Order: sequence, then structure tokens, then C-alpha cells
Amino acid sequence: MPTSVAGNNTQHKRHHGFTLLELLVVITIIAIASAGVVVGLRDSSETQLEREAQRLAALLESARALSRLTSNPIRWHPTGQGFAFDGAPPNASLPTAWLGGVEMPVQAFPTGGALTLGPEPIIGAQNVVLALPSNPTRRLVVQTDGIRPFTVSTDAEGAP
Repeated sequence: MPTSVAGNNTQHKRHHGFTLLELLVVITIIAIASAGVVVGLRDSSETQLEREAQRLAALLESARALSRLTSNPIRWHPTGQGFAFDGAPPNASLPTAWLGGVEMPVQAFPTGGALTLGPEPIIGAQNVVLALPSNPTRRLVVQTDGIRPFTVSTDAEGAP
């Protein structure tokens, strides 16, 4: 008769591998983690448009300050490949392209496609509407009332 004395391994075989319950628990954990990641991710085109709008607002404020510093008007206008700052000193090194080299449909108001950034401390109300070609219905507005800094808002909040 077999006994369960230490060293008696004739009746106890060790099973190698995972049980069905262990596998189901691991799969459930992976599924919950994956769902959390998917919910947390944002649409890359939305992120790109917001990044471009925030960057443009900062660039316009920098050009506005530079215009006041040098007492020369600086004009921003879109170009075929990006945008340009006319009147900026050559050593200003302001960028002239959108991030990632994307094309960006741009509408600038009220001056027909160009913004005048100073040198006066108070400029007229101006805005730029940005949209990506991949999602033209999602638009952001970079705007100022002429006194406050440029800010970013959705199309419904501030587009003319």
C-alpha cells in the first residue's frame, strides 16, 4: 500500500503548465488593460491639429513681441509649404513650416490671408482658422482681440 512519506514520489506526478483558470485570469487582465489604453488614446489628427494651433499661437506672440522690440511691423502669412514672417530681422530664426511637413489649409481674418503683428501694443482683432486636409470639419481658431495674447479655441467659439 502506498504511503505519503517524504521521498515517495511514485503516486504524485507533477503537472507542468497552466490551468484553465490561470489562463482565463491572465486573458482578462490583458483585455482590461488593452481597453484602458484604447480609451486613453486620442486621435492622432486631433492631437496634431491642436499641437499646430498651440505652436502657431506661441509663434505669433513671439513675432508680436519681436515687432514691438524692433519697432518694425511683422506680417505673418501662409505660403504653399508653410508660412512666413515678413519684416522679421534675419537673425530672428522664426520657423516657416508646419510640424511634420503637413499641408495645412489656413484662413486668416480680417486682412485677406495675412496678420500684422505690431509694433503698436494694441493691434486689431485677428484670427487664423486651421484645419487638416484629412479632417476638414475639425477646425481650430488661433485668435486675439488685439489686446490679449493669441489663444486657441474651437471653430464654433470664435470663427467669423
